[in-house]
Amino acid sequence: MPMSFPIHRPRRLRQSETIRRLVRETVLTPDDFIYPLFVVPGTGVRQEIEALPGICHWSPDTVLQEVENALRHGVRAVILFGIPEYKDPQGSSAWDPRGPVQQAVRNIKARFPEVYVITDVCLCEYTDHGHCGVVQDGKILNDPTLELLAREALSHAEAGADMVAPSDMMDGRVAVIRRALDEAGFQDVAIMAYSAKYASAYYGPFRVAAQSAPQFGDRRSYQMDPANGREALREVELDLAEGADVVMVKPALAYMDILWRVRQQVNVPVACYNVSGEYAMVKAAAARGWIDERRVVLETLTGFKRAGADLILTYHAVEAARWLREEA
Repeated sequence: MPMSFPIHRPRRLRQSETIRRLVRETVLTPDDFIYPLFVVPGTGVRQEIEALPGICHWSPDTVLQEVENALRHGVRAVILFGIPEYKDPQGSSAWDPRGPVQQAVRNIKARFPEVYVITDVCLCEYTDHGHCGVVQDGKILNDPTLELLAREALSHAEAGADMVAPSDMMDGRVAVIRRALDEAGFQDVAIMAYSAKYASAYYGPFRVAAQSAPQFGDRRSYQMDPANGREALREVELDLAEGADVVMVKPALAYMDILWRVRQQVNVPVACYNVSGEYAMVKAAAARGWIDERRVVLETLTGFKRAGADLILTYHAVEAARWLREEA
């Protein structure tokens, strides 16, 4: 048993910034961040999203400006979400080679080959009903959705994506996507599975940004119940067995216990998504002067890493990277 005060004084190792840095257990860097970007059809588009202050809709040409900005601050990984020109019941624009995501991938890899490009694979942005799968008689069908997701992932790989990230929560989708990629010669394209994705109220601003709100019902038949923890571990195991290279917990803030439990269970990289509602709440409070935005953001992101995240998807990526560099 350690002896108590006055022999042991933990404050000795807090007396200066230098000693605090020397004994710091968790170190946050821009290399931890993945920056979400919303891509829309057209050219010359740069339009701020009202529900996500500071985040914009970009066209495949102007997105290069924001990628360059991210690189300037040390953020070298992005994840792309697409808003299509047209929607239909199957979400067929998701695998259109001329779609905004596919165009953006080609543009980014041509201009900035060092940037690691991840693409979201889901149908909710592309279907006219806003659900993540095929709908029949008001029911979201699992198995008919899988081949459509594989087509979308394959189109992203053909455009040059380094990693695809299925976020739909259909059973078996990682295996089907892995098989489709491998059979087409894309064995090196990685899969980051949204493994523990909860039916959360924190997604509101994203659904505005991605124009993906369901037109009927909700997503609780495929996204997870926020009350469940053990189920998350089972989902992670299934995705890893099917070939996932990275697993994700989403959202992050209210699910840090899940993040910790997943980290203890697996020996692969673990991601978390600092989602739109979490971002928007911080921005709203900061705009009113109620919080110190910089300190709150860096504290929160450090908390995610301390809980076990290797990769953090966050809309704060660029500004957080700038703040970290200013503190270096």
